Amino acid sequence: MRIISGYRVEILKLHRPLERTLRVCREAVDWLHPVMEREWEALSMIGSEKRRFNAAEKLIHTTSRNRAKYAFDAAFPKMPSYLRRAVLQHVLGGVSSARTRSDESTHAGNHYMPVFYKDNMYRKEEDRVFLKLYDGKDWVWQEVRLKKTDLDYIRKYWSAIKAKSPVLIRKHRKYFLQFAFEEEVKLTEKSAAARRICAVDLGINTDAVCSIMESDGTVAARKFISFAAEKDHLYHVLNRIRKHQRLHGAQSVRGFWAYGVRLNEELARKTAGAIAGFAKENRADVIVFEHLDMRGKKIRGKKRQRLHMWKKQSVQEITQHQAHRLGIRISRVCAWNTSAYAFDGSGKVTRGPENHALAVFQNGKQYNCDLSASYNIGARYFIRELLKSVPETERSVLEAKVPAVQRRTSCVYADLIKLSEVMTEAGTA
Repeated sequence: MRIISGYRVEILKLHRPLERTLRVCREAVDWLHPVMEREWEALSMIGSEKRRFNAAEKLIHTTSRNRAKYAFDAAFPKMPSYLRRAVLQHVLGGVSSARTRSDESTHAGNHYMPVFYKDNMYRKEEDRVFLKLYDGKDWVWQEVRLKKTDLDYIRKYWSAIKAKSPVLIRKHRKYFLQFAFEEEVKLTEKSAAARRICAVDLGINTDAVCSIMESDGTVAARKFISFAAEKDHLYHVLNRIRKHQRLHGAQSVRGFWAYGVRLNEELARKTAGAIAGFAKENRADVIVFEHLDMRGKKIRGKKRQRLHMWKKQSVQEITQHQAHRLGIRISRVCAWNTSAYAFDGSGKVTRGPENHALAVFQNGKQYNCDLSASYNIGARYFIRELLKSVPETERSVLEAKVPAVQRRTSCVYADLIKLSEVMTEAGTA
């Protein structure tokens, strides 16, 4: 499996040359877009993308043998060839996409970010990095200052991995080099009965609860992940937003919201890193999440802001990327009733009157609600995978002996224990 990872490095004190370079590239996009629009009918008749690109380049590029119909060289003299080709490829892709979807609004010259190809636009000499930038008159090599901590990080963790050409990024009035690293990873291949999983329940009050589980229901390890200081800071910002908005209106809190979003993104990254690290530490083969879909749900009051800042999807996406780099697979199960039913099979639970994080079972037992949910998540994964691994006739027999496994929206941990016992007796485990 091919994995591409990105790492962003801030460029220090080189704003003017970078602004000039970015301006020239975006002007080139604006110049090329109407040209490719006019010539698209002829270019679209060329089947091969490589031949189409070569034809478009000959159309705008002046050579000694052929006078160009459009004088790109006169408008952008001495523009590096690799940069010109990257801009042209970007414009061709935009025009092709617009024509395919019959949409004329995909011209995005103001958002184009240039690629610095190795040797032609970017080179590295030990700890020194050079970019070819536009100084207002000519394209010259200029040394780029990067943070030592970023260079040390790349040298330590990415030096042995193939690096792609960096892309210039402008964000929050700062410039960054976005490096991409490509690697081939082999994911674990084990039978369902031999797997060890990390079942994860994502919550709002507790960031995540993880349980390491085996196919027979054995729970090898558990972990509560909660970054209390970071969440207190985030909730403090949300309270300030609510109060300030009540006094001065919605438009007055845009800066607060931007700050809160950045805090929330950092919290999602920390949570994902802790989940992937726990799974690796316990040699898990699969990380199992709930399939969470909040569309159509309307929440009012103070809880609305907390739910709005719940980065469940970001945590899953970041965890998936980190897990794949470690060779760990990702799976998802139905989220219905994982918290509503007790893991011991005693039925629906009620929340504690004083502590909402506690679940009160029908037999009077009190247990952490998120931990019970993580058991049920792991159980639903193994029930699904174990039943898929046996023939249809044997599956029907197992479902007849353990009827609860047929209802995937109400399966609990106790049903996995019963299924494992029946499969062991039948010799199918």
